[in-house]
Amino acid sequence: MTRIAVLQMTSGIDPEQNFATIEDAARRASEGGAHMLFTPEMSLLLDRDRKRAAPKVEHTEADFAGRLARLAIDTRLHLAIGSMAVALSNGKWANRSFVFPPQEGARPTTYDKIHMFDVDLDTGESWRESNAYEAGNGAVTLEDTPVGRLGLAICYDMRFPALFEELGARRCDTIAIPAAFTVPTGKAHWHTLLRARAIEASAFVVAAAQVGEHEDGRRTYGHSLVIDPWGDVFLDMGGDEPGLAFADIDLSRISEVRSQVPSLANRRKIAK
Repeated sequence: MTRIAVLQMTSGIDPEQNFATIEDAARRASEGGAHMLFTPEMSLLLDRDRKRAAPKVEHTEADFAGRLARLAIDTRLHLAIGSMAVALSNGKWANRSFVFPPQEGARPTTYDKIHMFDVDLDTGESWRESNAYEAGNGAVTLEDTPVGRLGLAICYDMRFPALFEELGARRCDTIAIPAAFTVPTGKAHWHTLLRARAIEASAFVVAAAQVGEHEDGRRTYGHSLVIDPWGDVFLDMGGDEPGLAFADIDLSRISEVRSQVPSLANRRKIAK
């Protein structure tokens, strides 16, 4: 049995305050016996005002990656930072996940969000991630984590089955899907899509989420989830408050489910 911790956040526009929240959660997670901590999308900075955010994004990776690496070592945790905005050389940003191992000198594994959230909602909300962000171009998995082979995705990625077909083909044991989901789409699709992704990959899904009213004026759905390979939700942190929660993952459940429903083994290519 592997114990993980999931941090549900209401990140604001001050990266130092957000880092302090993550640091406190990591120390509490370690004290609680967790082997790995998962945080939401845009953990270090959540600000829809790109002009205001730009000076902070320019220095985010340089200012915080080393501190997060040290925090992983100090707390003896694998630290899965759902994502943070980092500056690229072409003038755009990347929405980048980091997984920091608790070993001296080890480099973090990173994944850049592939699918950009460009949409106009009935509520009047309009989002154009591609105006500022450069899309990633490949699936990322890593071995030897406390939750087995880990696949990485971010938020809107969950709507695109091809990515999860690839993660399933790579036999991921767990898939991290951190998010800052809007409330209307969260109510409609959050639980359904995440349960489907767990079922089709026969893998655990860990979805740490942003929640509540944020400094930049947005409202996020919350409901950080841990889902087993059968699609059963065994942790739901609700949609009201930030906080830290623990879940115990039995990796033997993966082989049980794959023997009962061998969809990964039975998958065939469809002729075009």
